[in-house]
Amino acid sequence: MLKRILSIAAGVMLALAVAAGAAHFAALWGLWPSRELNRSADTLRAVLELANENYVDPKAAGLPALTEAALAGLVGTLDPHSEYMTAATFKAFNEDLSSKFGGIGVQVELLDGRVVVITPIAGTPGERAGIIHGDEIVSIDGQKLAKAAMEDVLTRLRGKPGTTVALGLFRPVEKKEVTLTLTRESIHVDSVRDARLLPDGVGYVQLTQFTESTPEEFGHAIRQLQAQGMKALVLDLRNNPGGLLDAVVAVAGPFFRPGELIVYTQGRDPGDREEFLATPAAGPLVLPVAVLINASSASAAEILAGALQDTHRAAVVGERSFGKGSVQSVFPLANHDGLRLTVARYYTPGGAVIHGHGISPDVEVVATPEEDRSLALQRSRSDITDPTVFKERFGIALVPDRQLDAATAVLRAALRLRSM
Repeated sequence: MLKRILSIAAGVMLALAVAAGAAHFAALWGLWPSRELNRSADTLRAVLELANENYVDPKAAGLPALTEAALAGLVGTLDPHSEYMTAATFKAFNEDLSSKFGGIGVQVELLDGRVVVITPIAGTPGERAGIIHGDEIVSIDGQKLAKAAMEDVLTRLRGKPGTTVALGLFRPVEKKEVTLTLTRESIHVDSVRDARLLPDGVGYVQLTQFTESTPEEFGHAIRQLQAQGMKALVLDLRNNPGGLLDAVVAVAGPFFRPGELIVYTQGRDPGDREEFLATPAAGPLVLPVAVLINASSASAAEILAGALQDTHRAAVVGERSFGKGSVQSVFPLANHDGLRLTVARYYTPGGAVIHGHGISPDVEVVATPEEDRSLALQRSRSDITDPTVFKERFGIALVPDRQLDAATAVLRAALRLRSM
């Protein structure tokens, strides 16, 4: 009997060992996640089939439409910056990054089902018409945006140059609706919107976004200002929504020594850290720098401001920035669709997280919504300096740029200290 009991016990132990070993090797080879994925996919398939076969309106329950809605909802629950993109949306996304597209020149995002303006692009019909950050597009050509899909919105905003589009906007800062009719243009966006020498040798460069052409444009502007005797520099990143990581690292490079850390990203695993180091073509720019930011400065603009502030290479002036410090990877899918997915977060060289926090200015100068609108128009329409003409054209008064004044005051003080 004892022998039999021992034999049974040995068998049980062997079975448990085999089961444990199987579980171990299944985990090693990723079999359990695959089973979970298969179960989830089976559930999704079952729901699609049931809705397609039984929903009262067969047109609304077509499989392509259901699949698109399911994917958009699935990814959209992760965060506001992850997005499933149909072929048309993916094409428009790539056109934006190349800086060439047709339309009215506003960057929008889908936020809780609402189409909200991130920022109008400098020098475009949207900015000239007075569209501002936070405006919600509620109608296009008289049609209300009920359950708006980003693909549909982008398609309707874009069109042939010379054609018009009527926008209905809700402006939260004024709690009223605004109707504007804009003429579409062939849009080419210059990253460097303005570069000039201010009094006392203070250079000024306005960067509107970070695209493939930004490093070249920025380098050209800096060389021109140096030739004119620049002694200090204001980098204006107000209303800059960001752009390409490679572009901002290249722009930051001239302010750093080779091999210095500009920014790093951290993904879900401890080993998913990636560092971006300076590789300047020449020696670092050694001069006083002030960076202007506001609540519409986001993403790559925050990386540049944070890197210069963290390493004590610049004073940051203005308002706390937007706080968009996450990394999105773009994955091409079948049928020319695409997936934009948050895979990591940005950190300044000193380890400060940008996402959800933003960059705090060293010198805080908060502009009112009216000032923000007037200053944005002034930056894009520097050709209109007469107060009466400006008021007649845009319906808002010219105002002094208190943020720029504060930045130049900081730089002049730094130059005086250097000369002592």
